[in-house]
Amino acid sequence: MDRLSPETPLVYWQEGLQPRQALWRSENHSKPPVRVQVVDDAIKADQAYRLACEGTALVWRGDFQNARQLLQAMARRIDRKPAKTSSQPLEAFHLHRQAQAQRARVLGMLVVELDGDYDIALRRAPEVREACLQAYGVAGQVSLVSLRELQGVVGAYEWRKKGVDVPALEARIHPHYGVFSPVRGEYVDLVAQVPLSADTLAFDIGTGSGVLAAILAKRGVKKVIATDQDARALACARDNMQRLGLEQQVEVLECNLFPTGKAPLIVCNPPWIPAKANAAIEYAIYDPDSAMLKGFLNGVTVHLSPGGEAWLILSDIAERLGLRTRQQLLDMIERAGLRVLERLDIQPRHSRANDASDPLHQARRAEVTSLWRLVAA
Repeated sequence: MDRLSPETPLVYWQEGLQPRQALWRSENHSKPPVRVQVVDDAIKADQAYRLACEGTALVWRGDFQNARQLLQAMARRIDRKPAKTSSQPLEAFHLHRQAQAQRARVLGMLVVELDGDYDIALRRAPEVREACLQAYGVAGQVSLVSLRELQGVVGAYEWRKKGVDVPALEARIHPHYGVFSPVRGEYVDLVAQVPLSADTLAFDIGTGSGVLAAILAKRGVKKVIATDQDARALACARDNMQRLGLEQQVEVLECNLFPTGKAPLIVCNPPWIPAKANAAIEYAIYDPDSAMLKGFLNGVTVHLSPGGEAWLILSDIAERLGLRTRQQLLDMIERAGLRVLERLDIQPRHSRANDASDPLHQARRAEVTSLWRLVAA
């Protein structure tokens, strides 16, 4: 089934003497363009960049590989301008987010047309049907999508086929499009190494790809209930449990945070940064006003069995950026009727921690990921 809703917006434009329209696909929820211009290989990068900056969508009718080169040329023109930065972490974060959003907006103006079967009627166009089916579902209608987003769809398709190696599982997790991949292995290692407080039943809240549910099951927890409310995450987690042979041990349920009942172990790895998400994939990273974190903390005591433990996996990147203080986190825990039994820390191993060109390098370099063992106060 197509993931577009009945309210999905349309794009209208004139091509030759014919009025045209198509569905507008945008995972970052950008509005359909009002100004549309049909372009081909004759357009120069400077002209394309200027039109895109002005908000004109460029419907590509030339060679597909030339469109890829044009997109790269437009990106170089954006990157040529010195980025605004600040020595203050919070201001640096907001400037970085603004720059990211502006870059996505401009590059998102180069668009291609997909027919009802996700074919692209361009010279040297790749086969993208299976990738689009996995990302969007069955189409049946003509649509426009930014070339940049389409590249992400194809990349995610290849990543899903290959999978991501998870050493703690001695297996691979296969992330679906729009579902955060477990590339940050340190938080997985924490859950794999901390002594189990119980092995009868565990809840994995906001399971995403299902990697933590799989870790718990592999460690011997007899029954794991993994929850999420995102359709892509639910499909992804179920697919991974089947691949790993854990579908009888791990039950994946659609619900907001907690399933019914109580468990002696409840695990949650909420989004780490309390800020607005700009695209579907970012909901695994950004948690506006710490809504999921607060929801987990405030509801966990009701679902904990007597003597049970809640494991909260959280980076301190929000604290490093000035978006939340450690005291605010401790106050949330206390107000929820919880106390800290133990905190286990681990240093990140991702590449950005060593990338001095990253505007947020100082915060990322100092970042610590923690597993907070919480019990009822």
